[in-house]
Order: sequence, then C-alpha cells, then structure tokens
Amino acid sequence: MLFFRQDWKLAYILMVATMLVDLDHLLATPIYDPGRCSIGFHPLHTVFPILLYAGLSFIKAYRLHYLGIGLCIHMALDSIDCQLSNGIWFT
Repeated sequence: MLFFRQDWKLAYILMVATMLVDLDHLLATPIYDPGRCSIGFHPLHTVFPILLYAGLSFIKAYRLHYLGIGLCIHMALDSIDCQLSNGIWFT
C-alpha cells in the first residue's frame, strides 16, 4: 500500500502470483533438497530469466512492472536464502 496507493490490490495479487515461478522446482530430482541453491539451478532461476524479470520492472504497459518487481524480489529472497543456508549467493 505504501508504494502503489491506487493499484495496491492488483499489485499485491500480481506479486503474490509470482510465487508460481517456483513450479520449476518440480522438474528437479529430488524435488526438495535442503542443501541446494535454487538460483542458477532451476530453469526459471537462472541468469537470463532474471534479466528478463528486471527488464519487466520498467515496462508500465499492462502492469507488467508489478510482475517484474515481484519476480525480482522473489529472486533476491532466494539468493539471500542461499547465502544464509549454504554460504553462497548462487549455484
């Protein structure tokens, strides 16, 4: 609500929807590995998609910047998780 006063509900829904990017974890074997860093391992968590997410943050048409911001926040949090749990920023 602080940053998107007029469209805060839409921004909230779209940013929560960015959690669907974690569906690529289902492609890994095993699906869950507590020692694995998702950044750089899963297809939607690699460098090129992350650059695409950053680019979406600047496209205001069709509210794509909400998705871009949400995906960038998601990747930043995953990277912080890798650092805290494994001592690395990406695989």
